[in-house]
Amino acid sequence: MTEAIQVSTVFQTGAKQIYEAWLDAGEHGAFTGGDAAIDASVGGAFTVGDGYIQGKTVELTPYRKIVQTWRTTDFTPEDEDSTLEVVLEEVEGGTRITLSHSNIPDGQGVGYEEGWKEYYFKPMSEYFKTA
Repeated sequence: MTEAIQVSTVFQTGAKQIYEAWLDAGEHGAFTGGDAAIDASVGGAFTVGDGYIQGKTVELTPYRKIVQTWRTTDFTPEDEDSTLEVVLEEVEGGTRITLSHSNIPDGQGVGYEEGWKEYYFKPMSEYFKTA
């Protein structure tokens, strides 16, 4: 069995800035606080969080959507990659980012939901105030 989660928040910046920062190794590392290596093309591989997370980008719709395969070192070799869909929507006062994360190994969903909030949304809110 697998799990799926969805988390969303609004940042006071444009969708273009979030999209470009997500796909740029330097900026991604700056807002998460961990080393990142990102090939920002469809089919390109990435590692973020000092190697904790890895995957490939499977779909890009500039400034609107990023779809990636995604796995952490907590996945077992038998676990399939999960799928992360990052959707950006311009709203009054900024951009709503919605992360839909599916095919998460059973029992790990709650931890990743908290992780997205703590290790992405929290530092991103500070980063995009000053970036």
